[in-house]
Amino acid sequence: MVVAAFFLIAFLYASVGHGGASGYLAMMVILGLTQPVMRPMGLLLNLVVSVIATIQFWRHGHFRMKIFLPLAIASVPMAWIGARMHVPDQLFKGLLAGCLVVSIGRILFRLPDVNEKSVRTLPNGLAMVTGAGIGLLSGMIGIGGGILLSPILLIGRWAGLRETAAVSAPFILVNSLVGLLALDLIHVHFPSGWWLCLPAVIIGGFLGSWGGSSLFKTTTMKYLLAMVLIIAVGKLIIS
Repeated sequence: MVVAAFFLIAFLYASVGHGGASGYLAMMVILGLTQPVMRPMGLLLNLVVSVIATIQFWRHGHFRMKIFLPLAIASVPMAWIGARMHVPDQLFKGLLAGCLVVSIGRILFRLPDVNEKSVRTLPNGLAMVTGAGIGLLSGMIGIGGGILLSPILLIGRWAGLRETAAVSAPFILVNSLVGLLALDLIHVHFPSGWWLCLPAVIIGGFLGSWGGSSLFKTTTMKYLLAMVLIIAVGKLIIS
C-alpha cells in the first residue's frame, strides 16, 4: 500500500510538473518517520521524478528559459543555505503543514489557464526575490518548491498551465539536487525496503508527466491524494 501510494503521488504531481516531495513527506509523516530521514528521502525521490518531468515537458516545447533562469539563479544558493540550517521539529512541522495545505488547494482547485495573449512578463527582480524565498523554504523542509511556485506563476498570469509545469520541473530539479548535496547523507539511515519506492515513483513520474504534457483527467485519484495530505496535516497539528 505504501509503494502504491508513492506511485500515485508521483503520477499526480508529475502531471503538473512537480516532483511530489510534499506528498512523499505527507506519507512519511503518517508512517511516523523523523525529520533527519524525511528530508533526504523526500529530496531524493523528488529529484528522480523531476528529472523525468523536465525531459517530458521540454520535449513537448513548453519550457521557457526566460522565466526559469532568474528564479533558479536566486533559489539555488538559498536552497543550500536552507538545507544546511538546523530546523527545530515544531518549526519543521509547521512549515510542512503550511506547504501541505497549499498542495491540497493546488490539487482540489484547478487554477485557470492563461491565454497566450494575456501572459505578462515576469520582472527579473521579482523573479529573483520569489526564487530566493522559495529556495530557502525548500531547503529547510526538503521539497523542490514547485508547489509554491506554480500558483504564483498562474495567479500572476506569468505563464500558462503547461509552461508553468515546464518551468516548475527543472526548478524543482535544481533545488532538490542542491538540497541533497547540502545534507550529510553518510549518516542517514533509510528505513528498510525504502528502495521499493524508487521504481514506483519512476513509473508514476513517467506516466504522469507524459499525460500532463498532453492532457488527461485524474479526478478520482486527485481526491485520494488530497485525503492523504489532509490526514498528514491533521497528524502534524496534533503531534
